[in-house]
Formats: sequence, structure tokens, C-alpha cells
Amino acid sequence: MGGAGETWRVASIRAGSGAAVGNATGTVPAQKEARSVRDKQAIFAVVGVLVVVAAFVVAANLLTRPKSDPPAATPTSQSSATPEAGATTSATPTATPKVLAGCQPVPKPQATPKKPTGTPDVAAAKGKTFTATIDTTCGKITVELFGTKAPAAVSSFVFLSKNDYYADSPCHRLTGQAQGIFVLQCGDSTGTGSGPGPGYHYGVENVPSNDVYKRGVLAMARKSGDPNSNSDQFFIVYKDTTLPKSGDGSGYTVFGQVTSGLDIVDKIAAAGINPSDQTSPLAPISILGTTTTPKA
Repeated sequence: MGGAGETWRVASIRAGSGAAVGNATGTVPAQKEARSVRDKQAIFAVVGVLVVVAAFVVAANLLTRPKSDPPAATPTSQSSATPEAGATTSATPTATPKVLAGCQPVPKPQATPKKPTGTPDVAAAKGKTFTATIDTTCGKITVELFGTKAPAAVSSFVFLSKNDYYADSPCHRLTGQAQGIFVLQCGDSTGTGSGPGPGYHYGVENVPSNDVYKRGVLAMARKSGDPNSNSDQFFIVYKDTTLPKSGDGSGYTVFGQVTSGLDIVDKIAAAGINPSDQTSPLAPISILGTTTTPKA
């Protein structure tokens, strides 16, 4: 900006008399020039504030904008606390599974998982009690099956046993103190927890009213959020466990009670969980086969 005698062009200024003076060139009086200077200073000040605000907004956007799009949601893993049917996960620590005294090496899982023909006959189990023998690499576990309370689950177990479905199927999951859930999970023909299953599903039955699963009970594993996903996988409880009902409002079907051989599960649990995957038992155990007999 110039001094008091600076010559400059005025585009259109209305004088006090109302006459317009356009495109005139001349010497501006000191008073008018001072007012013009103040006006320019005010304009520059406003522009400066706007520039600062704009710079702040840009900086804020750069700081808060995500570096990349958020990843797509992925399914929950089998490492969740509840006894779900699903795949196991792996971790970085490694450990060599150890065969316990009194146990034999675990055979390889079925190369091709068996696919039974047909479906269970629920009516054949209603009102009946069965004795089941689960033959494992560490000995026999004897169970009483409650067809009177859980006919769908019992009829399925009887059906799969007759089809030799559980032969050479490793128990793939063990939980304990860290999870606050004390179960050994078995029944997947591939020994991974993510096998194809027998090709059918059924709903939840006989859930404990207090959500406490007592030591020695057999219960069906299922997918979280789907009470109609009971199929082949089951778990044996080796210490009283509270399992609150999941988000779908359903618990887990109790369909049997161990009558002998629970000490086998105890020693597998005592050996701990394999740190290599934080899921499978460190002392491996596999089902060799199962048989069922109706009680008189």
C-alpha cells in the first residue's frame, strides 16, 4: 500500500452528493486514503483468518483419515471360549505332543470323512436309555445316553455309531482354567473341528436350567448363534462348568453321562493344552470307534 499522495484507480465510488465518479484518476485526500488503508487491512486480516482455518481443517483431515479401508469382517475362530463346532487356530509357540502312559499313538484321521446314508430315526430313541462305549487310544469311556430327554441327539449318536462314523477321529479341542470352561471336545471325523459333518442338523434339547454343566456330562457342540446346528461334535465335561446361554438364547444339549472312564479325560486335561495351537490337548487322544446298546 502507498503513501498519502499515491495515485490509484477507483472503479466506482458514490460521493456524498449522490453523483457517481467513475474511472477517475487523481490524488486521493489523506482522510479517504486512511480509511481505504483500514479497509484493506481488515480485508487482509479476514483473509488471513480464513487461510489459518482452512489449513487447520486440512491438517485435521489428514490426521484423522484412516490410512486404508477397514478390513472385511472375518468369521470367529474356534479359540472362543464356548464349545462351538468350527476350525481350530494356530499360534507361534511350538510343543511336541506327548503320548501318555497307558495310551497308544493316535492314528491318522479318516482320509475321506465318512458320509452316512440317510438320517437318524428320532422316534427310535424316544423314551429309551442307551449304553454307549467310546473306545479311545487311552481306554474305554462308558456313557449312559438319555433318549428320554434328548431323543434327537441320542438317535444321532446311535445312528453315527452304527455307521462307524467316529472311527479314528482325534479329539481336537481341550479347554481349562484359562477359559473357565472344562471340556474335551471330540466327534469331528477329520480331527480338526472343521470337517464336513454327516449332512444333517437338529435343534437344542435338554439344556440345564441353571446353565451349569456337571462333571461327566456329554453335551453337543454347535455353532454360536445357530441353535439348529447340532450335528456330530460333542464334548465331555471334566469339571463343573457354567455356560451362559449364547446370543441366540439357547444353551447346549445334554444327552448323556459318563459312568466309567472319566479318569481318562482327567489325565488328558491334566497334561494341558498344546501351546502350538492353544486348542488341542498336548496329550493326544483319538476315538477308535463307538458302540451303543439299548438298555432293557
